[in-house]
Amino acid sequence: MVRTSQATTFSSSAYFDDRGPHGTAQPITEHVNPHSRPIVSYFFPKGVGEHHYGVCAERHPMKPHRLTLTNALVMGYGLDKQIHHIYNPRPATQAELELYHDHDYIDFLSRVTPSNQNEMRHLIDTFNCVEDCPIFSEMYDFCRMYAGASLAGARKLTAGACDTAINWSGGLHHAKRGEASGFCYVNDIVLAILELLRYHPRVLYIDIDIHHGDGVELAFYHSNRVMTVSFHKYTGDFFPGTGKLDDNGASLGKHFCLNVPLQDGIDDDMYLTIFKTVIEDTVTAFRPTSIVLQCGADSLGCDRLGAFNLSIAAHGECVNFVRKFNVPLLVLGGGGYTIKNVSRCWTYETAVLVGATIPDELPATVYDPFFRDSQWKLHPPLTGRVENQNSPTSLQRITVNIRNKLRYLQGAPSVAMQEIPPDLEGWLADEERKQEEIDEERGTALAGERRSDRSMARNEFFEGDNDVDQDEGPISVKRPVSSRKPRAPVKRARGKARGRPSTSTKEEGEEIEELSVVAASRSTKPRRTAKPRARARAKPVEKDKDLPDADLEATADAETDAQTPVDLDIDI
Repeated sequence: MVRTSQATTFSSSAYFDDRGPHGTAQPITEHVNPHSRPIVSYFFPKGVGEHHYGVCAERHPMKPHRLTLTNALVMGYGLDKQIHHIYNPRPATQAELELYHDHDYIDFLSRVTPSNQNEMRHLIDTFNCVEDCPIFSEMYDFCRMYAGASLAGARKLTAGACDTAINWSGGLHHAKRGEASGFCYVNDIVLAILELLRYHPRVLYIDIDIHHGDGVELAFYHSNRVMTVSFHKYTGDFFPGTGKLDDNGASLGKHFCLNVPLQDGIDDDMYLTIFKTVIEDTVTAFRPTSIVLQCGADSLGCDRLGAFNLSIAAHGECVNFVRKFNVPLLVLGGGGYTIKNVSRCWTYETAVLVGATIPDELPATVYDPFFRDSQWKLHPPLTGRVENQNSPTSLQRITVNIRNKLRYLQGAPSVAMQEIPPDLEGWLADEERKQEEIDEERGTALAGERRSDRSMARNEFFEGDNDVDQDEGPISVKRPVSSRKPRAPVKRARGKARGRPSTSTKEEGEEIEELSVVAASRSTKPRRTAKPRARARAKPVEKDKDLPDADLEATADAETDAQTPVDLDIDI
């Protein structure tokens, strides 16, 4: 509820429109079960929607303010209660951006400002920061924000902390390694995929923006670990002018690049048919271990720069179809230049990803005037504005061509086992983390637990409290050896009443401790009863005196174990 004193702004304009007979959606109040699956994480860099593209912002199609509208609708519907984790991620560092982009280009972005752009005019032309990609205030901070959010989502997926990561501020798929392109300065998608490739052997990239995802395709054009699939408008002169059906990749990436060129006016049924057919065949052949989905909303009907006839429901059905593969999923934003439709679309797709059902009426927010012309509805009519130039025959030809390319894959590629490179954050010299934080990020079982388990051989002797020998027999305790010579075991010779004890040396006394261990281990075995021997008539053999000491001891043990007395004839 809004207090009466807060119902108007300083301009005496009402916060909320009077909707009259049109209803207002009530927010969801039930919180999600923290142990339910799939786990959804939502990344929204604070302040990312406050940026604008400079003095020409009124004429420039890209409006970061659409992110603020989207977040307001998500919170207004109460979808934040159905999301497991909401993060305000840290901005990406220069070292992280340079994992893909050239150092000179990133250094230029960090130094150029509207006030010094005249002095850096030669670099502005070199890095293509003209017209579509103007220089505006805090441009570098804006790039770091949305790139950091995509990197954070990829890290959470690789660590197993979530199953689905959402970053509507990302998805700028046109940026190249060393230049800006198509409103995009930093390619956060490539950076996120590189992070996923540290753990996942195969990543599938799906692009449903009306413009071809040329920046991502170019980055992985020679790789067989990333398959790119782009559904876009292609006429040869429509920006960026790439993405024809015959572009298949090169070298190791041959046939790992799929393009689905479409014509103006494609409707929901045609789009969903070819989308589901191509994606299902691709997932079956490539078997990705993670998926990155770029949800550019300029493929909707009535978009300022688009020419398709897709509805918000059909756009969201594409997201729902990919979600059902139950593969770690990173969902990003992208294009979309009618901001009220963009915010509706991404709000609806957030509800799809969390599995919540939301009404067609929009919730009450401070941005009600944006949606007044559509009577505050979530699904306004957007289709039928452009003539459909696609035919079932042309779509069938594209589908057959895609299937023929997938036949060349001959199974999903495998990756040789190798050492995992250090984490991106580990490269920062100024960052100090505890061992528990490192274990948690790496997803090991040692998070919060430090222990040292040792494995010792069975025949090792007792070595204190850390001894983990598996024998549980009695262990003799060492006693101090007195200066007095110990008596050697008595050998009773056969045929004599009492044998003469042999003189023991000092070395024999020191070996008693070791022999006691052997005797203790023998005592654990069952004893055998000695059988009575025949009456001995022969005289004692003098050779017994010459036996080694070890034989004397063994014979003594054997006779000690005897339980039955033996009759002997004694010659006197």
